[in-house]
Amino acid sequence: MKQLQDKGTLALAFIAGLSINGSFAALFSSVVPFSIFPILALVLTVYCLHQRYLNRTMPVGLPSLAAACFVLGVLLYSAGVRVEYPAIGSNFVPSILSVVLLFWILVKVRSRKAETSK
Repeated sequence: MKQLQDKGTLALAFIAGLSINGSFAALFSSVVPFSIFPILALVLTVYCLHQRYLNRTMPVGLPSLAAACFVLGVLLYSAGVRVEYPAIGSNFVPSILSVVLLFWILVKVRSRKAETSK
């Protein structure tokens, strides 16, 4: 059950990263059309993360993984927007950084899983 809660926290951090970049793009970018949905997703995700923080203790190593998932969400949204709107610029740097960060997250999750199984 603890593994499922950890994965939920990581998923919420990823969604928070996606929605904060989406909210920023919707509010301040003239290229991306306005939508209220990233703002709603950001509010709900931050609320759920806050409730998890208040009601559960975070295991050692989970905050760094959550921060990495948050940054991964920011980078993936940035790369996706740059693919859809090439006038903004190249998506090479966000794509490379997101792949490196994804591999780092996978290594850390596997090492945590190996530690808990012992």
